[in-house]
Amino acid sequence: MNLETVVLSFPIIATFIIYALVMLFIGFYFYSKNKTTEDYFLGNRSLGPFVSALSAGASDMSGWLMMGLPGALYVGGLAESYIAIGLSIGAFINWSFVAKRLRVYTSVIANSITIPDYFETRFSDDKHILRIISAFVILVFFTIYISSGLVGGAKLFEATFGIQYNYALIVGTLIIVAYTFFGGYKAVCWTDLIQGLLMMGALVVVPCVMLYHLGGIGEATALIRDIKPQALSFSTGVSLLGVISSMAWGLGYFGQPHILVRFMSIRSIKEIPTATTIGISWMVISLIGACVLGFLGIAYIQKFNISLNDPEKIFIVMSQLLFNPWIAGILLSAILAAIMSTASSQLLVSSSTIAEDFYKKMFNQEASPKKVMFFSRIAVLIVACVAFFISTDKTSSVLHIVAYAWAGFGASFGSVILFSLFWSRMTRMGAIAGMIVGAVVVVVYKNFLSQHFGIYEIIPGFVCASLAIIIVSLLQPVRKGTKEAFETMLKEIRIQH
Repeated sequence: MNLETVVLSFPIIATFIIYALVMLFIGFYFYSKNKTTEDYFLGNRSLGPFVSALSAGASDMSGWLMMGLPGALYVGGLAESYIAIGLSIGAFINWSFVAKRLRVYTSVIANSITIPDYFETRFSDDKHILRIISAFVILVFFTIYISSGLVGGAKLFEATFGIQYNYALIVGTLIIVAYTFFGGYKAVCWTDLIQGLLMMGALVVVPCVMLYHLGGIGEATALIRDIKPQALSFSTGVSLLGVISSMAWGLGYFGQPHILVRFMSIRSIKEIPTATTIGISWMVISLIGACVLGFLGIAYIQKFNISLNDPEKIFIVMSQLLFNPWIAGILLSAILAAIMSTASSQLLVSSSTIAEDFYKKMFNQEASPKKVMFFSRIAVLIVACVAFFISTDKTSSVLHIVAYAWAGFGASFGSVILFSLFWSRMTRMGAIAGMIVGAVVVVVYKNFLSQHFGIYEIIPGFVCASLAIIIVSLLQPVRKGTKEAFETMLKEIRIQH
């Protein structure tokens, strides 16, 4: 970056630095407040509905909301909005039906602080097979998922400051790792609250200003009709399989550990309806804003003859063109917010898996909370390093990376979570079969079959996993105590209501 670029970018650089320092301050503030592993990994189950809802939303959306989704609408038009519709439906079902049962099961039946913990206690798995398999799935797919955030951050710094991609990747990684390393779950959730509001604000403001400059919705639509008429259709160029694939993104919600852990940490199930309203409202507004931004970008880029080499940078380009550098800095910080909120949550879940599910439960059950937290922080560094190396390919698409990891969790964990919370007859071997089949089908289909069938890999993965769960569970008896625990969970829900 030369001196002229630094001078011109000073307001944006200053805004980014201030934003990053605020996030790091929150991390350091909570550093001294983490006394136990439940504090560090679940915030001592003390978070209210507002923080829980916005934290779930912000950690869910990541950089793909600000870059991947607008880029998809810019390229494919309104037909790409089925992803947003599917996600909204999936998130609503997740909050409405999964949240209460998972919160009760993980606190009343046994004090489970991780998803592998829950699987083990739910199915009385004294051989720890489920814990090992689920921990492995988390580490594989989250490392891929985290790399999508790092790619988004590198693209942001590269496009904004003209920094070389690899250097930009280092800067983004260091910021994310630093505040996750020190702060733990409460730091992640409170920063998510700020980041969620910033993301939603940016996705409302930028499309509104774009619409003003285009002369209104009528003018913008007429321009798009002349340039790319197929972009105005919800069906042109999209097959039925394509629509089903896009809508199927909603299935992924049931298996995302960084979202499920928000249900486990909320203060009381009585606050879940409030959290649902807040979370879904935030999500719908943000998704609509992202879709409108990408859609209007078709008209704006053409009308003002602007060069756009990477569609996923449409939000970045619009923010720089439409606002003075200080405002642009705040808006571009929203992308950093989206990336940081998700990557930090995923790093925390990954580190808890290594420290709690491998180190403590498998090798050192007498380990003190202080030692487990230390080991967890080391795990943050290890996972971040692996994700960093995956992210060094600058041609990577944020949306494609997210889609792969999302499908992996949706098929392997989503099916098991749903059946475990709603079917008392499900067995330990059924859960093992479902998890393995879901993960394997997604990986095999994605790498060898997707080009031949053109359907999103989460669908065959989820269907095959569900069949494996049902068939294997019906072939064997339920382990002693699991049905009783299921009934206890239902009874506790009735009591707390």
